[in-house]
Amino acid sequence: MSNSIDETSRRAYWAEQMEAGYAMVEKLIAFPVKECGECFASIPAAAAAANVEMHFSTSKIAGDLERVFFMRESLVRDVVTIGREMNRRGWILKIEDGFRSLEMQSQLVRKPQVFDAILKKCIWENSGEIPPVELIFRRAIVLTANIPKIGTHMSGSAIDISVFHRDDGREVWRGNRYLEMSERTPMRSKFVEPEFIANRLAITAMMEAHGLMHFPFEFWHFNKGDAGDHILNGISLPCRFGPVNWNPRTNEVTPVPDPLSPLNPMEVVEKEIAAALHRAREGSVT
Repeated sequence: MSNSIDETSRRAYWAEQMEAGYAMVEKLIAFPVKECGECFASIPAAAAAANVEMHFSTSKIAGDLERVFFMRESLVRDVVTIGREMNRRGWILKIEDGFRSLEMQSQLVRKPQVFDAILKKCIWENSGEIPPVELIFRRAIVLTANIPKIGTHMSGSAIDISVFHRDDGREVWRGNRYLEMSERTPMRSKFVEPEFIANRLAITAMMEAHGLMHFPFEFWHFNKGDAGDHILNGISLPCRFGPVNWNPRTNEVTPVPDPLSPLNPMEVVEKEIAAALHRAREGSVT
């Protein structure tokens, strides 16, 4: 009986957090943006120039696409400062992800490992039954920023991070690795052990001391200068950074012309559901 109660509690918490995440999405969609046009800078180059020890993910983001460790120039300076402070503490900041183009984000939503995990979690939330496509579409918006306006990676104003000990290379454990997708994912999840919540909050304190705010529904995501930052800090003025197309050759940014258009419309999500169910039946993706 206790296992059944615990499962019910986890399911309810997950649904509650996802709905809270969607409520924030609605705020992000409505929030005013006055794009400032600030250029991008390389985080690895800035860290090397400052002699700050920092790690960078070597995995692909989707298919064969390389991760792009660039973000807005002023924010790179903040990240390097944080990296230096972590070094002094005996930690190493690892950048898991930085800027994502619209194409990268669109492919990420459809990436089998990502989409299958979302579908699996939605089926679990729906007590083992395949839920309506509208629910999966709604969850995908929260979990994978399927709309440019809400995706701060597409604004060049966000990073995903992990942290490691300098002395022995162990991860500063936060209860799960990047990218966990469960009821343990929210920063202050009540299903994460207190000592690991303490690690999450210690890292968050160092990030937020320099204005990089944590996204409440992902313990690895931090952003600054965008709509999410302003909403979390109660700032009503338009934000500086919105979704942009970035030209790496010229370092020019231009606002995304249709930031509210889903990267993967409902009909695409329906096709992905069918493909994911086929993979599950065939056992091609675990």
